[in-house]
Amino acid sequence: MSHGFEPVTAQLPALPEQKFLRMLVIAMNFINRQIVNISMVGMFLTTLILTYSVVSRYLFKVPTDWQDEACVFMLIGISFFSAAYVQSYRGHIGIEVLSSMLPAKINAFRLIMVDVISAAFCSFFAWKSWTLFHEAWTEGQTTSSTFAPPLWIPYSMMACGMTLLSIQIILQVASALLNKTAKTETP
Repeated sequence: MSHGFEPVTAQLPALPEQKFLRMLVIAMNFINRQIVNISMVGMFLTTLILTYSVVSRYLFKVPTDWQDEACVFMLIGISFFSAAYVQSYRGHIGIEVLSSMLPAKINAFRLIMVDVISAAFCSFFAWKSWTLFHEAWTEGQTTSSTFAPPLWIPYSMMACGMTLLSIQIILQVASALLNKTAKTETP
């Protein structure tokens, strides 16, 4: 059981034996690492923008109407795009008490069922995000501020991030099911 204070040495799960699925998992791991690197730069830029905003308003009395929405948009992108990376390490919040109490086979089934339900939810969320993106794009929707950036920007980041998360979960389910099948078929 972890309490959040122990150092985490998470490792990616073993790669699946099936060649095509293995290539997909490797490609997804590569995409996730690149997105996390970009997200780190985005987080740094967000801190710079917010610092600039505070300094310019406090010292120079210069209003900045763009910084809040720019930072919110970047944080939306960082959060949604990095969700698949976090999922690849199973770093999302989970209830550990069940995994320690259940037998291994039942716990494995529970994990697969949670992943299937999560994939269904995330896929639905991605689909709805893509519809929001399409509406914002075709209707030219913007925020109600004086800066008025287009709303398709955060909606596209939500849609892409949830699509990547859905793919990550589906790959994990496929890996778990196919690896389990391969282990049971081996004498």
